[in-house]
Amino acid sequence: MFSVRKNGKELDKSKYNWDESDKTFNASEDNLVLDFTGYDGVTFHTGGWCSFITGNFCKFYTGHYCTFRAGTSCIFNTGASCAFYTGYDCIFITGRSCVFATGNSCVFETDCFCTFYTGYYSTFNVAGNCSMIRYDIKGITEIPAYKKIRLNGNGVYGYMEIKEEVKEKEKDCNGKVVVIDGKEYTLQLK
Repeated sequence: MFSVRKNGKELDKSKYNWDESDKTFNASEDNLVLDFTGYDGVTFHTGGWCSFITGNFCKFYTGHYCTFRAGTSCIFNTGASCAFYTGYDCIFITGRSCVFATGNSCVFETDCFCTFYTGYYSTFNVAGNCSMIRYDIKGITEIPAYKKIRLNGNGVYGYMEIKEEVKEKEKDCNGKVVVIDGKEYTLQLK
């Protein structure tokens, strides 16, 4: 069973909605600690300052200042100043000043002042003042602003610029389609 806590106490069930049939969690509350260990495929809609512990294939639509410990193949659409600790193959669309510790093959579209601890084959489109630390080569790289790049393979320094028109980061990602390994993901804000 999952748990939802606020200020160290179990949150009253009238303050949130859990739909078991489509695995959707909705709460307008801030400052929640959500432990969904072992739950895969959950979609979360919450306020800010929340902490999440989840399984794989989850989607997060949150406010600012959240912390995530999630499995693989998750989608995040958040505000600023969030921390992410995930597996591989995740999509992140965030505000500024976020920290990411991820596996390989992740897609990042962020504002500025972000730090990434990631593996190979990850793709970045950032606003600027961002750096990336690769664990496979133990190297630090400054990520160029407003250029879409993809990191080289395992153990290979550097990145390749993806030649396409990259516009300044969109403020509204609703309806945007992101393709990873041939799978399309449509971002929806509710």
